[in-house]
Amino acid sequence: MKITDFLRERAISVELAATDKEGVIREMVRLLVKAGEIKTAEEEKLVPILLAREALGSTGIGQGVGIPHGKANCVRQLVGAFGLSRRGVNFDSLDGEPAHIFFLLVAPEDSAGPHLKALARISRLLKDRFFRESLKEAKDEKQVLRVILQEEQKGQ
Repeated sequence: MKITDFLRERAISVELAATDKEGVIREMVRLLVKAGEIKTAEEEKLVPILLAREALGSTGIGQGVGIPHGKANCVRQLVGAFGLSRRGVNFDSLDGEPAHIFFLLVAPEDSAGPHLKALARISRLLKDRFFRESLKEAKDEKQVLRVILQEEQKGQ
């Protein structure tokens, strides 16, 4: 599975303005709305689902990365968004460090495989410090996509 299979170009932001966990999640859900992946009316249903998942345990995996995710019936297939916070956000990460890089994943309620494969793929790629730094240094959304595409081509 490739990140580009579920990440929508219109759901990428290199200028997240949020200063807390809930704000990041709201902002990223809005990216999916902007990309046409989620209806505006579904936004207020999806945010509590994602926050409930965070209440079970933070998706801040450390090394400046957060991967908020959840399942909801507002999507028919796995969709994703990417956000970059230049200043960093307290995301209750395992290492206590602020998170800068965010991947938001939303899967249909009745799916398990693609959701878990996507989480594993993102986690594996983000273990590479050079990849993380390249994402953090991206100047715009197109550069984020280029960095991800280059990384995915290495693995083929």
